[in-house]
Amino acid sequence: MSEERGDGGGGGSGTEFERVLDVLRTRIADGTYAEGTQLPPQRELADELGVSRDTVQRVMREMNSEGWIKSRQGSGSRVVKSPIHLRASEPEAPRVRAALGTFIARAFAQPTVQLDVFTLTSESLDAHIRLQAERIRLGEIAPQRVSLRMLLPSESFDHPYPRAQQPNGEEGPRQDPDQPNRLQERLRGITRRHTTSLRTALRDLQAEGLVPHASVEIRHVRLTPTFKLYLRPGVEALFGPYKVIERPILLDDGTEVAALDVLGLGSALTRFVNDEGDPDAPGSVFMGSMQDWFDSCWELLADPV
Repeated sequence: MSEERGDGGGGGSGTEFERVLDVLRTRIADGTYAEGTQLPPQRELADELGVSRDTVQRVMREMNSEGWIKSRQGSGSRVVKSPIHLRASEPEAPRVRAALGTFIARAFAQPTVQLDVFTLTSESLDAHIRLQAERIRLGEIAPQRVSLRMLLPSESFDHPYPRAQQPNGEEGPRQDPDQPNRLQERLRGITRRHTTSLRTALRDLQAEGLVPHASVEIRHVRLTPTFKLYLRPGVEALFGPYKVIERPILLDDGTEVAALDVLGLGSALTRFVNDEGDPDAPGSVFMGSMQDWFDSCWELLADPV
């Protein structure tokens, strides 16, 4: 899963792998490495970021499999796609496709920040929460209250993705029954890492006296997300389906598995705005129905973490 691979993550060499992956994704998102440009040589990136060249190679393989870069031996790596989830400076209107960065920025510009989220891993949200936390520390914004409710898929059952693919022409179950479980555990690890990160980011703001009240409440629900939903109750929403793709997934031990997966970073988001003067407007109807759906799942189906 990415950015929420659904919201997503990586594999490879642990925290150093994740750190380098985050750095390169962020640089692509903010235009440092614009679409169509070449990334610096692997040796140069390894020296700059203080990691082994093997770690950089694994990161490149991950980004290549996610579709953000194209790598050719002898020609380096070129950026071929920009993650719309991370753009933060697109014009507000008119547009159909929306960006999570501007959505979260609008929320944190208010005195009271209220967010309801249904997602696969929270990877994308974590990145943007940490970005807003830095803006608060810099004095750019000063919300007084931050409240986040997040629904995540239960860890008590395996989801249809990510899962290992059958080798070409092979019928029946896989010979290695543990392989799918390793992919599921990888997904759970990505989720745990990013939920811990965003919890810590908001709790630190309160502990430092920068935000008088900051709370994160997470509940698990026995549903596999086929879409991601971000709600600012009564204000606006972002909705985006997860697209299922075929791609190799790199596990922590270096094993590469051909798998079916979803990439949250690449999914198109549509923005809906509540029209308080017209409850029958499409945006108002969508907002009301999805808020009712979220609240019903939260109260009747979900279990506290």
